[in-house]
Amino acid sequence: MSSISRRIVLLSSAALAGAAFLGPAQAQDLKITIGYQTVVEPSKVAPADGAYEKATKATIDWRKFDSGADVIAAVASGSVDIGYVGSSPLAAAASRELPIQTIFVVGLIGESEALVARNGSGIEKIADLAGKKVAVPFVSTTHYSLLAALKHKNVDPKSVEILNLRPPEIAAAFARGDIDAAYVWDPALGQIKTTGKVVLDSSQVAAWGAPTFDAWIVRTDFAEKNPEAVRDFVKVTGESYAEFLAKPDAWSVSSPQAAKIAKLTGAKLEEVPQLLKGYVFPTLEEQASDKFLGGGTVKAIEAASAFLKEQEKIDAVLPDYSKYVSSKYVTEALASN
Repeated sequence: MSSISRRIVLLSSAALAGAAFLGPAQAQDLKITIGYQTVVEPSKVAPADGAYEKATKATIDWRKFDSGADVIAAVASGSVDIGYVGSSPLAAAASRELPIQTIFVVGLIGESEALVARNGSGIEKIADLAGKKVAVPFVSTTHYSLLAALKHKNVDPKSVEILNLRPPEIAAAFARGDIDAAYVWDPALGQIKTTGKVVLDSSQVAAWGAPTFDAWIVRTDFAEKNPEAVRDFVKVTGESYAEFLAKPDAWSVSSPQAAKIAKLTGAKLEEVPQLLKGYVFPTLEEQASDKFLGGGTVKAIEAASAFLKEQEKIDAVLPDYSKYVSSKYVTEALASN
């Protein structure tokens, strides 16, 4: 072997050894694709500040989606690594055995999602929905809440013309008068409120026994290859919540936090403080408890799946949903503080 050949072999071996020592996430620049939605919540400030990139030391491609079903489709195709979804699309995805894990419960949904009737529609209560056109994004938390409300009030869903529209389409159809009511979230919710009135919100549906929540999920294969990045993502998210919960009144209309949230979500700046009150946000410490990722979230997914099966929105339910929920990353995030 010539001296040049030996030099090439030695350099190649050294490079491979260095890469092995650094590990897969450090051997090359990590790239993460995150699918987010326009929901108003505290961790929307962190992307504006570059906090996730700094913590994970990764290049992040932030992609906006209009619904959880769209996020799930992107996760299933492998084009999104971490995604923001509601409990209903999460339950549907788990029931179809999509390889995902729930890593952070964003919050329990309350006033931030609501059923709004168009002025002049003749809708005053749930019973009035019979014979009307009502729009929701299918297999979303609002779809679930609408069906739960109809069931609670003994209204046959088949008596209601339920239309599948994404939030931007809902706002446009509402403005044209093509639909009578819609169950949706901001910014579409704020838009349709201007020419309609709230009939019901998700806090009332939760009181009737059908709570909904939002959560961050991760593709299982991505988490297995990049556990530190997932841990750091969870940690930054938890820190955002801690900052808000410590001084919620400081996130006023004039605050930089409200401005950043409004810019990213498209929500009206003056409505951001009130919208933040439309959720119950669990702390990082609470995430791993029995109420959430330590057990309660699994039960909530089981209940949502059973309801979706009853409503013929999924084909079957699984005997066990525990592998679709992980408290590992919040526990490690707490330990790294």
